[in-house]
Amino acid sequence: MPNTYCQLLVHIIFAVKGRQNLISNQWKAELYKYITGIISNKNQKLLYINGTGDHIHILIGLKPDISVSNLVRDIKNNSTNFINSRNYVAGKFSWQTGFGAFSYSNSQIDSVVKYLINQESHHLKKSFREEYIEILEKFDIKYDEKYLFD
Repeated sequence: MPNTYCQLLVHIIFAVKGRQNLISNQWKAELYKYITGIISNKNQKLLYINGTGDHIHILIGLKPDISVSNLVRDIKNNSTNFINSRNYVAGKFSWQTGFGAFSYSNSQIDSVVKYLINQESHHLKKSFREEYIEILEKFDIKYDEKYLFD
């Protein structure tokens, strides 16, 4: 087969270290724009990004030339430097070690995007911890709660 054809839709989730509520609405849009640039510079397709003060959700159309781990590492490293260089938080900002990555089909994009759009209202009723455990269970991923969060 002379060409590569691929459709990888990945929902990535990662949290602020200690799940602290540090991502301010005052600079969140600028952070998301910066993360969009990181993803674009890696030749990946951002479909949607949103989150709350303590975590971020990113829906990406992933090309097969990069691993999810390498992309998330680059997003987290570069966005940490971006936040710290602008002194957006008192002290040093960092993301929690690890991340979640969940695959979806093309037919599920609309429902995932609707879910991501409503993050703020969604988290008025459910904590990030509850949300994350629910997603892990939905995808039948085995986990040990003592290792989920820093």
